Formats: sequence, structure tokens, C-alpha cells
Amino acid sequence: MARPSRFDTDQLLDVAVRLAVASGPAGVTMSAVAKEAGAPSGSVYHRFPGRAALLAEVWLRTVERFQEGYFAALESDPDVRRSACAAARHVVAWSRAHPGQAALLLYGAQDFGRADWSEEHRARADRGNDRVRRSLAALAADLGAEGHRATERVSLALVDLPLSLVRRHLRAGDPLPAHAEALAEECALALLGPP
Repeated sequence: MARPSRFDTDQLLDVAVRLAVASGPAGVTMSAVAKEAGAPSGSVYHRFPGRAALLAEVWLRTVERFQEGYFAALESDPDVRRSACAAARHVVAWSRAHPGQAALLLYGAQDFGRADWSEEHRARADRGNDRVRRSLAALAADLGAEGHRATERVSLALVDLPLSLVRRHLRAGDPLPAHAEALAEECALALLGPP
């Protein structure tokens, strides 16, 4: 009977996230993860064939965890404006609850070596990005706004501005203020225009 693994994939990815938060993507190496986890390097290589796969999984797992709640917020209410506000608030609330992972998302996929990712990892990232774009375009249409400019306005309201609010505080090492979710919602409503 095979001996159970002491180090599972999520444990190793948790370590990799901590390393990325502390030292940026450059700090995430196979040997650094093994050392920090107290695992033999073979345990890391058993789960990730190389650094590109490790970086891809760190990025994708973090983005997908964020997006899971974001999409749930976008679909949370039949009233499209309330759903939009919930999505803007989610950006801030998730970042407050997961500051390390939120700090990681201040980087981009390119910083995590997207050019070297497998086709499967790139396709996974593209599917998530496409779903965000489709959801925001649908929301713009539900608001009665048509065209590229309308979608840009919705993206600014529900993605860019809430992320800017988060980014400013995380980069300064400050906690998010108690009013951050309400501010993200106010900005979203101002950009989305009157009902």
C-alpha cells in the first residue's frame, strides 16, 4: 500500500502564495516552495512539472477563487443595479478577507510567466477572462447600454475602480478602511448612471 502524501497540492500552493506576497513572483521557485513547506523537492516536482506550471497554478487558483465570488455577486439579485453593486463590493470584501491573495492579484498573469504556461493553463485563464467580459457586456445590455463604450463604463465601475481602491491601500501596507465597500458601491452607481 502506498504511503499517503504529507504535502498536498493546496498546501504547496498556499506556501507559493506566501512567497509571492513576500517577494513577488520571482520569489516563487520550486526549491523555495520545498524549503518553506519543509518538503522534499520531489514532492513539489511530483505535483508541478516545472516552475511555469507552479506559477500558473498559483495565479489561476487565486484568480478563480476571486472570480467564483465575483460571478456569484453578479448573479445575486434579479435587480441588475443591485447585482452590480454587489460585484463592486465583492472586490473590496474579498480583498479584505484575503489580503495576501489580493496582493498577489495586483500583479498580472504576465508577471507569473504566462508566456511559458502550457496551452491548458493559458486556455483556463482565457476562459475566465472571457467569462468576465461576457458578464460585463450582458450587464451593460441589461442596463440598456449598448456598445463598447458602455461595456468600458461597466468595467470601470465594477472592476477598475474597486481594484484601484484596494490597490492603493494594499501597496501602502494599510488595512482597507471600514467604508471601502460603501465607497466602491457609490462609485459604481455614479458610473452606471440613473436607473
